[in-house]
Amino acid sequence: MSDSLTHPDRLLPADPGVRRLARSLLGAVENLPILSPHGHVDARLLRENSPFPDPAALLVSPDHYVVRLLHASGVPLSNLLPSQDGSRVPGSRTVWREFCTAWPLFDGTASGHWLRDQFQFVFGLSQPPSAGIADALYDELSAKLQAESFRPRQLFKDFNIEVLATTDDPLDDLSHHNALAVDPTFHGRVLPTFRPDAYINIAHPGWAENVDRLTAATGEPDTSYRSYIHALEARRRYFIDHGAVSADHGVRTPATIKLEETEAAHLFETARAGTATSAERDAFEAHMLYQMGRMSVEDGLVMTVHPGSFRNHHHPTFEAHGADTGHDIPFAISYTEAIRPLLQDFGTAKDFHLVLFTLDETVFSRELAPLAGFYPAVYLGAPWWFLDAPDAMQRFRSAVTETAGFSRFSGFIDDTRAFCSIPARHEASRRVEASFLARMVAEHRVTENRAYEIMFDTVDTSPRRTFKL
Repeated sequence: MSDSLTHPDRLLPADPGVRRLARSLLGAVENLPILSPHGHVDARLLRENSPFPDPAALLVSPDHYVVRLLHASGVPLSNLLPSQDGSRVPGSRTVWREFCTAWPLFDGTASGHWLRDQFQFVFGLSQPPSAGIADALYDELSAKLQAESFRPRQLFKDFNIEVLATTDDPLDDLSHHNALAVDPTFHGRVLPTFRPDAYINIAHPGWAENVDRLTAATGEPDTSYRSYIHALEARRRYFIDHGAVSADHGVRTPATIKLEETEAAHLFETARAGTATSAERDAFEAHMLYQMGRMSVEDGLVMTVHPGSFRNHHHPTFEAHGADTGHDIPFAISYTEAIRPLLQDFGTAKDFHLVLFTLDETVFSRELAPLAGFYPAVYLGAPWWFLDAPDAMQRFRSAVTETAGFSRFSGFIDDTRAFCSIPARHEASRRVEASFLARMVAEHRVTENRAYEIMFDTVDTSPRRTFKL
């Protein structure tokens, strides 16, 4: 095996004795299935099972980490992404050449680690990309992608994925999920996830139209606030009937407010009229996040909260290429006061599971671990987006374990659109957990037998418990 791609002891401790134990802990879980309860792969991909179009469309364009670093190095986004209006689409070979030329930029990055794993273990490569072999590598990978062994369903099986959750619009008919659920040739669970952001965030450019579509689709008699709430409840029930286990909320902040119905209705109508102030928009979104918690207590959907991203930070890029094109930037948040109204009413509610994520790692030890260490409803969301990197995952584990232990952990969340990176991301997480536990044993903080139990719980039991799988 070439040392230019991966090493068997990648991410494991440098100390030889601790490394041996980490290897053993990793080996104990290496054959466990992948449980992915939050991600962004489209269910259509698995239902249609068509070949991936080309290496760039599979490995470069859908991966924000890759696109943003290429752009930071001076590659124009017009060389990597289509224009928002579809008038200009860069050639896939051009995109691939840009990526291969820039490959050294990924040294030391999490995306570089994942890509090396994919190149070696998914595609069987023995050398990394470079400008000199870009075209030959493109041709080699393109040929492989046409083979039956590289179709999405076969890869799903080869990756040993048991559960894969998608992220879906509340009005999605979930036909692709339904088809997979009844297909006797498909083995695995592809679960929809209720994602209502565009229906509760007044600042979303299509909010008013979305409310109209929502109330009409559910047969509500009007577009009043009460009908709006009933429509959201109805669509949640639809998702549950079609296999959903969670509702995800990509909010700007984790603020929650409990408003009286008359006040909420007033804000709703003000927003419908287009006269809501910025403060009123924020208050309504915070109230709706509280309402989403109330609904989760009633219908059983796990509630996940993903705050702290400044979406579309660079407006010219948004205008040219649209959202989700690599220019979302984290900012500092606070949970303790913001989430308190919701926890006052529901933090001890039976069977309510609230999974809190952050892009601001300063809150891990200061706020999230203490919250999860008291409230039965609160679980610690895995390091996510910018923090799902080896050193950041180690910092997370060190920051939260002394306060909340291991049992309040959600299990690893890959949160990706890049289908072929899923096993690499889970493998990295397992190696980080094995390394942390091996150090704990070496320092006589947990016993070796207990470390194996915790390792299994972290990889398998925690996500099943947290997401009610």
